[in-house]
Amino acid sequence: MRVLLVGAGGVGTAITRIAARRPFFEAMVVADHDPARAAAAVAALDGDDRFRAERVDASDEAAVTALLARHRCDVLLNATDPRFVMPLFHAARTAGARYVDMAMSLSRPHPERPYEECGVRLGDAQFAEADEWAEAGALALVGMGVEPGLSDVFARYAADELFDEIEEIGIRDGANLTVDGHDFAPSFSIWTTIEECLNPPVVYEADRGWFTTAPFSEPEVFDFPEGIGPVECVNVEHEEVLLVPRWVKARRVTFKYGLGGEFIETLKTLHRLGLDRTAAVTVPGARGPVSVSPRDVVAACLPDPATLGELMHGKTCAGTWVRGVKDGAPREVYLYHVVDNQWSMAEYGSQAVVWQTAVNPVVALELLATGAWSGAGVLGPEAFPARPFLDLLTAYGSPWGLREQ
Repeated sequence: MRVLLVGAGGVGTAITRIAARRPFFEAMVVADHDPARAAAAVAALDGDDRFRAERVDASDEAAVTALLARHRCDVLLNATDPRFVMPLFHAARTAGARYVDMAMSLSRPHPERPYEECGVRLGDAQFAEADEWAEAGALALVGMGVEPGLSDVFARYAADELFDEIEEIGIRDGANLTVDGHDFAPSFSIWTTIEECLNPPVVYEADRGWFTTAPFSEPEVFDFPEGIGPVECVNVEHEEVLLVPRWVKARRVTFKYGLGGEFIETLKTLHRLGLDRTAAVTVPGARGPVSVSPRDVVAACLPDPATLGELMHGKTCAGTWVRGVKDGAPREVYLYHVVDNQWSMAEYGSQAVVWQTAVNPVVALELLATGAWSGAGVLGPEAFPARPFLDLLTAYGSPWGLREQ
Protein backbone atom coordinates (compact mmCIF):
# COMPACT_ATOMS: atom_id res chain seq x y z
CA MET A 1 0.00 0.00 0.00
CA ARG A 2 1.22 3.47 -0.95
CA VAL A 3 -0.58 6.30 0.84
CA LEU A 4 -0.89 10.01 0.08
CA LEU A 5 -1.72 11.75 3.35
CA VAL A 6 -3.03 15.26 2.67
CA GLY A 7 -2.82 17.49 5.74
CA ALA A 8 0.07 17.68 8.22
CA GLY A 9 -1.70 19.48 11.06
CA GLY A 10 -2.32 17.90 14.45
CA VAL A 11 -4.27 14.89 13.19
CA GLY A 12 -2.06 14.36 10.14
CA THR A 13 1.10 14.46 12.25
CA ALA A 14 -0.40 12.01 14.75
CA ILE A 15 -1.29 9.69 11.85
CA THR A 16 2.36 9.57 10.80
CA ARG A 17 3.52 8.75 14.33
CA ILE A 18 1.00 5.93 14.69
CA ALA A 19 1.58 4.53 11.20
CA ALA A 20 5.37 4.56 11.62
CA ARG A 21 5.03 1.73 14.16
CA ARG A 22 3.18 -0.52 11.70
CA PRO A 23 4.59 -2.53 8.75
CA PHE A 24 1.49 -2.75 6.51
CA PHE A 25 2.35 0.01 4.01
CA GLU A 26 5.21 0.58 1.59
CA ALA A 27 5.22 4.38 1.47
CA MET A 28 3.41 7.40 2.91
CA VAL A 29 3.71 10.79 1.22
CA VAL A 30 2.88 13.60 3.67
CA ALA A 31 1.58 16.64 1.78
CA ASP A 32 0.50 20.04 3.07
CA HIS A 33 0.07 23.57 1.71
CA ASP A 34 2.79 24.55 4.21
CA PRO A 35 5.89 22.54 3.23
CA ALA A 36 7.48 23.22 6.62
CA ARG A 37 4.65 21.39 8.41
CA ALA A 38 4.97 18.37 6.13
CA ALA A 39 8.75 18.36 6.53
CA ALA A 40 8.47 18.61 10.33
CA ALA A 41 6.07 15.67 10.49
CA VAL A 42 8.46 13.51 8.47
CA ALA A 43 11.59 14.70 10.28
CA ALA A 44 10.16 13.55 13.62
CA LEU A 45 10.06 9.90 12.47
CA ASP A 46 13.73 9.05 13.08
CA GLY A 47 14.68 8.58 9.45
CA ASP A 48 11.92 6.14 8.48
CA ASP A 49 12.46 6.14 4.71
CA ARG A 50 8.87 5.09 3.98
CA PHE A 51 7.85 8.72 4.57
CA ARG A 52 8.55 11.78 2.45
CA ALA A 53 7.21 15.34 2.49
CA GLU A 54 5.60 17.25 -0.38
CA ARG A 55 3.77 20.52 -0.85
CA VAL A 56 0.25 20.53 -2.30
CA ASP A 57 -2.79 22.80 -2.33
CA ALA A 58 -5.68 20.57 -1.23
CA SER A 59 -8.13 22.67 -3.24
CA ASP A 60 -6.20 22.01 -6.48
CA GLU A 61 -7.70 18.77 -7.75
CA ALA A 62 -5.32 18.51 -10.70
CA ALA A 63 -2.25 18.98 -8.50
CA VAL A 64 -3.41 16.31 -6.05
CA THR A 65 -4.18 13.91 -8.92
CA ALA A 66 -0.69 14.47 -10.32
CA LEU A 67 0.89 13.90 -6.91
CA LEU A 68 -0.97 10.59 -6.54
CA ALA A 69 0.28 9.49 -9.94
CA ARG A 70 3.85 10.67 -9.41
CA HIS A 71 4.24 8.64 -6.21
CA ARG A 72 2.10 5.71 -7.42
CA CYS A 73 -0.18 6.06 -4.38
CA ASP A 74 -3.17 3.73 -4.30
CA VAL A 75 -4.86 5.41 -1.29
CA LEU A 76 -5.57 9.06 -0.51
CA LEU A 77 -6.09 9.78 3.21
CA ASN A 78 -7.69 13.18 3.75
CA ALA A 79 -6.62 14.86 7.03
CA THR A 80 -7.75 18.37 6.06
CA ASP A 81 -10.85 20.25 7.16
CA PRO A 82 -14.17 19.59 5.37
CA ARG A 83 -13.77 22.46 2.88
CA PHE A 84 -11.36 20.29 0.92
CA VAL A 85 -13.34 17.05 0.89
CA MET A 86 -14.71 17.31 -2.64
CA PRO A 87 -11.52 18.22 -4.55
CA LEU A 88 -9.64 15.43 -2.75
CA PHE A 89 -12.52 12.98 -3.24
CA HIS A 90 -12.51 13.75 -6.98
CA ALA A 91 -8.72 13.61 -7.23
CA ALA A 92 -8.68 10.11 -5.76
CA ARG A 93 -11.36 8.96 -8.19
CA THR A 94 -9.55 10.48 -11.18
CA ALA A 95 -6.28 8.83 -10.16
CA GLY A 96 -7.91 5.45 -9.52
CA ALA A 97 -6.98 5.52 -5.84
CA ARG A 98 -9.04 4.50 -2.85
CA TYR A 99 -10.19 7.42 -0.72
CA VAL A 100 -10.48 7.72 3.09
CA ASP A 101 -11.62 10.75 5.08
CA MET A 102 -12.58 11.62 8.66
CA ALA A 103 -15.21 14.27 7.90
CA MET A 104 -17.65 14.46 5.01
CA SER A 105 -18.72 17.08 2.47
CA LEU A 106 -20.31 20.18 3.95
CA SER A 107 -23.99 20.74 4.62
CA ARG A 108 -26.16 23.78 3.92
CA PRO A 109 -29.21 24.60 6.08
CA HIS A 110 -32.68 24.57 4.58
CA PRO A 111 -33.29 28.12 3.28
CA GLU A 112 -36.78 28.53 4.79
CA ARG A 113 -37.06 26.01 7.65
CA PRO A 114 -33.51 25.41 8.93
CA TYR A 115 -34.59 24.08 12.33
CA GLU A 116 -37.17 21.65 10.99
CA GLU A 117 -36.04 20.32 7.62
CA CYS A 118 -32.68 19.28 6.21
CA GLY A 119 -31.23 21.28 3.37
CA VAL A 120 -28.06 19.80 1.89
CA ARG A 121 -26.93 17.15 4.35
CA LEU A 122 -23.42 16.21 5.39
CA GLY A 123 -22.05 13.81 2.78
CA ASP A 124 -24.80 14.43 0.21
CA ALA A 125 -22.28 15.53 -2.42
CA GLN A 126 -20.26 12.35 -1.91
CA PHE A 127 -23.22 9.97 -1.85
CA ALA A 128 -24.50 11.57 -5.06
CA GLU A 129 -21.51 9.93 -6.78
CA ALA A 130 -21.78 6.55 -5.02
CA ASP A 131 -23.05 4.71 -8.11
CA GLU A 132 -20.11 5.94 -10.16
CA TRP A 133 -17.63 4.69 -7.55
CA ALA A 134 -19.43 1.34 -7.23
CA GLU A 135 -19.63 0.77 -10.99
CA ALA A 136 -15.89 1.41 -11.26
CA GLY A 137 -15.15 -1.00 -8.40
CA ALA A 138 -13.60 1.91 -6.50
CA LEU A 139 -13.85 2.51 -2.74
CA ALA A 140 -14.40 5.74 -0.81
CA LEU A 141 -14.42 5.01 2.94
CA VAL A 142 -16.00 8.13 4.43
CA GLY A 143 -16.23 9.33 8.03
CA MET A 144 -13.40 7.12 9.33
CA GLY A 145 -12.08 9.15 12.28
CA VAL A 146 -13.24 8.69 15.85
CA GLU A 147 -16.58 10.52 15.52
CA PRO A 148 -17.59 9.71 12.87
CA GLY A 149 -15.60 6.51 12.54
CA LEU A 150 -15.08 4.41 15.65
CA SER A 151 -18.52 5.46 16.89
CA ASP A 152 -20.02 3.98 13.70
CA VAL A 153 -18.02 0.77 14.16
CA PHE A 154 -19.51 0.53 17.66
CA ALA A 155 -23.01 0.89 16.16
CA ARG A 156 -22.35 -1.97 13.74
CA TYR A 157 -20.90 -4.12 16.53
CA ALA A 158 -23.97 -3.51 18.69
CA ALA A 159 -26.30 -4.49 15.84
CA ASP A 160 -24.32 -7.62 14.98
CA GLU A 161 -23.47 -8.97 18.42
CA LEU A 162 -25.35 -7.25 21.25
CA PHE A 163 -28.96 -6.66 20.18
CA ASP A 164 -31.82 -8.34 18.35
CA GLU A 165 -33.67 -5.02 17.93
CA ILE A 166 -32.36 -1.48 18.42
CA GLU A 167 -34.59 1.30 19.65
CA GLU A 168 -32.01 4.11 19.74
CA ILE A 169 -28.37 4.73 18.93
CA GLY A 170 -26.92 7.86 20.49
CA ILE A 171 -23.34 8.98 19.98
CA ARG A 172 -22.17 10.64 23.21
CA ASP A 173 -18.85 12.51 23.40
CA GLY A 174 -17.47 14.09 26.56
CA ALA A 175 -14.22 15.00 28.28
CA ASN A 176 -12.76 16.56 31.42
CA LEU A 177 -9.84 18.19 29.60
CA THR A 178 -8.40 21.48 30.83
CA VAL A 179 -5.72 23.68 29.22
CA ASP A 180 -3.33 25.64 31.44
CA GLY A 181 -3.25 29.38 30.75
CA HIS A 182 -6.22 29.50 28.36
CA ASP A 183 -9.82 30.43 29.16
CA PHE A 184 -10.95 29.29 25.70
CA ALA A 185 -8.78 26.85 23.78
CA PRO A 186 -10.66 24.22 21.73
CA SER A 187 -8.86 20.87 21.61
CA PHE A 188 -9.87 20.40 17.96
CA SER A 189 -10.05 22.63 14.88
CA ILE A 190 -12.17 25.68 15.75
CA TRP A 191 -13.16 25.92 12.06
CA THR A 192 -14.72 22.47 12.25
CA THR A 193 -16.10 23.03 15.75
CA ILE A 194 -18.00 26.13 14.64
CA GLU A 195 -19.34 24.26 11.61
CA GLU A 196 -20.60 21.36 13.71
CA CYS A 197 -22.01 23.29 16.63
CA LEU A 198 -23.77 26.22 14.95
CA ASN A 199 -25.36 24.34 12.05
CA PRO A 200 -28.82 22.85 12.72
CA PRO A 201 -28.35 19.42 14.33
CA VAL A 202 -29.79 16.46 12.45
CA VAL A 203 -31.86 13.72 14.12
CA TYR A 204 -33.02 10.48 12.49
CA GLU A 205 -36.28 8.68 13.28
CA ALA A 206 -37.39 5.63 11.31
CA ASP A 207 -40.95 6.86 10.79
CA ARG A 208 -39.89 10.41 9.91
CA GLY A 209 -36.46 10.16 8.29
CA TRP A 210 -33.89 12.91 8.82
CA PHE A 211 -34.96 16.25 10.31
CA THR A 212 -33.32 19.15 12.12
CA THR A 213 -33.64 20.98 15.44
CA ALA A 214 -32.24 24.21 16.85
CA PRO A 215 -28.54 24.25 17.85
CA PHE A 216 -27.79 22.94 21.36
CA SER A 217 -31.23 21.30 21.66
CA GLU A 218 -32.33 18.43 23.96
CA PRO A 219 -29.73 18.91 26.73
CA GLU A 220 -29.04 15.87 28.89
CA VAL A 221 -26.46 14.91 31.49
CA PHE A 222 -24.49 11.81 30.50
CA ASP A 223 -22.18 10.01 32.92
CA PHE A 224 -18.91 9.24 31.13
CA PRO A 225 -16.62 6.40 32.29
CA GLU A 226 -13.08 6.20 33.68
CA GLY A 227 -13.39 9.15 36.02
CA ILE A 228 -14.70 11.75 33.56
CA GLY A 229 -18.14 11.74 35.17
CA PRO A 230 -21.35 13.66 34.37
CA VAL A 231 -21.21 16.12 31.46
CA GLU A 232 -24.10 18.07 29.94
CA CYS A 233 -24.50 17.07 26.28
CA VAL A 234 -26.52 18.74 23.52
CA ASN A 235 -27.52 17.92 19.95
CA VAL A 236 -24.85 18.81 17.39
CA GLU A 237 -24.75 18.24 13.64
CA HIS A 238 -22.58 15.20 12.94
CA GLU A 239 -22.04 12.60 10.26
CA GLU A 240 -23.02 9.55 12.31
CA VAL A 241 -26.69 10.53 12.17
CA LEU A 242 -26.43 10.55 8.36
CA LEU A 243 -24.32 7.38 8.16
CA VAL A 244 -25.61 4.89 10.73
CA PRO A 245 -29.21 4.55 9.41
CA ARG A 246 -27.92 3.63 5.95
CA TRP A 247 -26.51 0.32 7.25
CA VAL A 248 -27.83 -0.24 10.79
CA LYS A 249 -31.52 -0.60 11.60
CA ALA A 250 -32.55 1.62 14.51
CA ARG A 251 -35.69 3.57 15.33
CA ARG A 252 -33.77 6.72 16.36
CA VAL A 253 -30.20 8.04 15.94
CA THR A 254 -28.72 11.15 17.59
CA PHE A 255 -25.37 12.79 18.24
CA LYS A 256 -24.77 14.77 21.43
CA TYR A 257 -21.58 16.54 22.39
CA GLY A 258 -20.48 17.53 25.89
CA LEU A 259 -19.70 21.20 25.33
CA GLY A 260 -20.43 22.90 28.66
CA GLY A 261 -22.27 26.16 29.22
CA GLU A 262 -19.29 28.49 28.79
CA PHE A 263 -18.28 26.91 25.48
CA ILE A 264 -21.84 27.15 24.18
CA GLU A 265 -22.10 30.83 25.14
CA THR A 266 -18.81 31.60 23.38
CA LEU A 267 -20.05 29.95 20.20
CA LYS A 268 -23.35 31.83 20.43
CA THR A 269 -21.45 35.11 20.79
CA LEU A 270 -19.35 34.35 17.72
CA HIS A 271 -22.59 33.72 15.83
CA ARG A 272 -24.22 36.94 17.05
CA LEU A 273 -21.19 38.92 15.88
CA GLY A 274 -21.05 37.17 12.52
CA LEU A 275 -17.62 35.77 13.31
CA ASP A 276 -18.70 32.25 12.39
CA ARG A 277 -19.19 33.21 8.73
CA THR A 278 -17.00 31.74 6.01
CA ALA A 279 -17.85 34.35 3.34
CA ALA A 280 -15.07 36.91 3.09
CA VAL A 281 -15.44 40.47 4.35
CA THR A 282 -13.26 43.45 3.43
CA VAL A 283 -11.17 45.03 6.17
CA PRO A 284 -8.55 47.81 6.08
CA GLY A 285 -4.94 46.74 5.74
CA ALA A 286 -1.55 48.43 5.78
CA ARG A 287 -1.35 48.08 1.99
CA GLY A 288 -5.02 48.63 1.28
CA PRO A 289 -8.26 46.66 1.70
CA VAL A 290 -7.92 42.95 2.53
CA SER A 291 -10.54 40.24 1.94
CA VAL A 292 -10.72 37.76 4.81
CA SER A 293 -13.11 35.14 6.21
CA PRO A 294 -14.26 35.99 9.77
CA ARG A 295 -14.04 32.32 10.75
CA ASP A 296 -10.45 32.15 9.53
CA VAL A 297 -9.64 35.19 11.70
CA VAL A 298 -11.11 33.43 14.76
CA ALA A 299 -9.03 30.35 13.99
CA ALA A 300 -5.88 32.44 13.57
CA CYS A 301 -6.45 34.15 16.95
CA LEU A 302 -6.70 30.88 18.88
CA PRO A 303 -3.85 28.50 19.70
CA ASP A 304 -3.24 25.61 17.31
CA PRO A 305 -4.81 22.54 18.99
CA ALA A 306 -1.77 20.49 18.00
CA THR A 307 0.42 22.67 20.26
CA LEU A 308 -1.68 22.33 23.41
CA GLY A 309 -0.66 18.85 24.51
CA GLU A 310 1.87 19.90 27.14
CA LEU A 311 -0.70 22.25 28.69
CA MET A 312 -3.60 19.84 28.60
CA HIS A 313 -4.78 17.58 31.41
CA GLY A 314 -7.52 14.97 31.60
CA LYS A 315 -9.25 12.44 29.39
CA THR A 316 -11.50 12.43 26.35
CA CYS A 317 -14.20 9.85 25.68
CA ALA A 318 -15.92 8.95 22.42
CA GLY A 319 -18.68 6.40 22.46
CA THR A 320 -21.98 4.97 21.31
CA TRP A 321 -24.94 4.47 23.63
CA VAL A 322 -27.43 1.86 22.44
CA ARG A 323 -30.73 0.67 23.86
CA GLY A 324 -32.94 -2.10 22.54
CA VAL A 325 -33.85 -5.74 23.07
CA LYS A 326 -31.72 -8.89 23.38
CA ASP A 327 -33.27 -12.34 23.86
CA GLY A 328 -36.63 -10.73 24.66
CA ALA A 329 -35.27 -8.53 27.46
CA PRO A 330 -34.47 -4.79 27.45
CA ARG A 331 -30.79 -3.94 27.21
CA GLU A 332 -28.82 -0.70 27.30
CA VAL A 333 -25.05 -0.36 26.78
CA TYR A 334 -22.38 2.26 26.22
CA LEU A 335 -19.44 1.26 23.99
CA TYR A 336 -16.59 3.68 24.46
CA HIS A 337 -12.97 4.61 23.86
CA VAL A 338 -11.08 6.78 26.36
CA VAL A 339 -7.69 8.41 25.83
CA ASP A 340 -5.73 10.01 28.66
CA ASN A 341 -3.77 13.05 27.48
CA GLN A 342 -0.85 12.20 29.75
CA TRP A 343 -0.55 8.79 28.05
CA SER A 344 -0.87 10.03 24.46
CA MET A 345 1.68 12.79 25.04
CA ALA A 346 4.18 10.43 26.69
CA GLU A 347 3.70 7.65 24.13
CA TYR A 348 3.27 9.62 20.88
CA GLY A 349 3.82 13.32 21.61
CA SER A 350 0.25 14.02 20.46
CA GLN A 351 -2.57 15.49 22.52
CA ALA A 352 -5.46 13.17 23.31
CA VAL A 353 -8.17 14.49 20.98
CA VAL A 354 -6.05 14.53 17.83
CA TRP A 355 -4.46 11.17 18.68
CA GLN A 356 -7.87 9.57 19.25
CA THR A 357 -9.02 10.88 15.87
CA ALA A 358 -5.84 9.78 14.10
CA VAL A 359 -5.57 6.17 15.27
CA ASN A 360 -8.79 5.06 13.60
CA PRO A 361 -7.97 5.81 9.94
CA VAL A 362 -4.62 4.07 10.43
CA VAL A 363 -6.40 0.96 11.73
CA ALA A 364 -8.77 1.17 8.74
CA LEU A 365 -5.87 1.47 6.28
CA GLU A 366 -4.30 -1.67 7.76
CA LEU A 367 -7.59 -3.56 7.37
CA LEU A 368 -7.80 -2.44 3.74
CA ALA A 369 -4.18 -3.45 3.16
CA THR A 370 -4.73 -6.95 4.52
CA GLY A 371 -8.10 -7.40 2.80
CA ALA A 372 -10.00 -7.76 6.09
CA TRP A 373 -12.08 -4.82 4.84
CA SER A 374 -12.98 -4.49 1.18
CA GLY A 375 -15.76 -3.08 -0.93
CA ALA A 376 -16.77 -0.65 -3.65
CA GLY A 377 -18.82 2.52 -3.62
CA VAL A 378 -19.10 5.32 -1.07
CA LEU A 379 -19.26 3.43 2.23
CA GLY A 380 -19.29 4.40 5.88
CA PRO A 381 -17.50 2.43 8.62
CA GLU A 382 -20.72 0.61 9.56
CA ALA A 383 -20.75 -1.02 6.11
CA PHE A 384 -17.87 -3.27 7.25
CA PRO A 385 -17.61 -5.99 9.91
CA ALA A 386 -16.82 -4.42 13.27
CA ARG A 387 -14.93 -7.18 15.05
CA PRO A 388 -11.72 -7.03 12.93
CA PHE A 389 -11.49 -3.28 13.57
CA LEU A 390 -12.03 -3.51 17.32
CA ASP A 391 -9.54 -6.36 17.66
CA LEU A 392 -6.89 -4.44 15.73
CA LEU A 393 -7.52 -1.24 17.70
CA THR A 394 -6.81 -3.20 20.87
CA ALA A 395 -3.64 -4.61 19.27
CA TYR A 396 -2.52 -1.01 18.68
CA GLY A 397 -2.45 -0.63 22.46
CA SER A 398 -5.66 1.37 22.73
CA PRO A 399 -8.46 -0.90 24.03
CA TRP A 400 -12.15 -0.02 24.02
CA GLY A 401 -14.76 -0.66 26.68
CA LEU A 402 -18.38 -1.74 27.13
CA ARG A 403 -20.55 -0.65 30.05
CA GLU A 404 -23.96 -2.11 30.76
CA GLN A 405 -26.22 0.80 31.64
